[in-house]
Amino acid sequence: MMMMVRKSKGLGERHMKILEFLAKHQDKGYPPSIREIGEETGISSTSVVNYYLNQLEKWGYIKRDRKISRGVLAMPDKLAELSINVPVALQDAAQKALDSLRIPMLGRIGASQPMPVPASDFNYYDAEDAVEIASSLLPARNTQDLFALQVQGDSMIDAMVNDGDIVIMRKIDNNSQAKNGDMVAIWLSDENTTTLKYFYKEKDGYRLQPANPTMAPIYIEKHRPLEIKGKVVMVIRSLDKRI
Repeated sequence: MMMMVRKSKGLGERHMKILEFLAKHQDKGYPPSIREIGEETGISSTSVVNYYLNQLEKWGYIKRDRKISRGVLAMPDKLAELSINVPVALQDAAQKALDSLRIPMLGRIGASQPMPVPASDFNYYDAEDAVEIASSLLPARNTQDLFALQVQGDSMIDAMVNDGDIVIMRKIDNNSQAKNGDMVAIWLSDENTTTLKYFYKEKDGYRLQPANPTMAPIYIEKHRPLEIKGKVVMVIRSLDKRI
């Protein structure tokens, strides 16, 4: 007896064919290409395939990585809701994808004397640039406000942050959220510069403390504008600096 596949509101025949093909194809150990999806489902235009994939992604039926050619993954829980058979290979692939998190790479940050923008720039990388991290390595709190910056300079070497490393930052909405001793990304708008330092509030202003005994702290008077962009929650060591 043939099992009837349930449709969810919004899903058309082509959506269903695409999802069924994604589930079936995963037994090969890798997702299909956009062209293969079109050939299997009778869609001649890759742009039309993309249109349907974009809708499925929006509705949560698939995950996509647009930086690779076969970056389409159907979500097993959503397929099960539609009574589509879910291969074990797809369950494993989906779990691996869910266990990792892509954090946007927003730019570079100076870790020496404050560096002028755009030499140290929060818009240096493209919108699609990101670092991928296992979710288990990150704090359990909301990860939507995380971003990454690449470090330039060696003022934080005693904090195990070296030139070329990547720091994962949690966005700060206002300066009051930073505590003394936090390692933060600071923007000095009157100089149009950014810097990575330990942050301390003092009587007459702020002290930006390097973690390098050869460098002196930077003192910022209270009347000067200072904006804390984020607080470091994790450091990813550069491959050529690892021992």
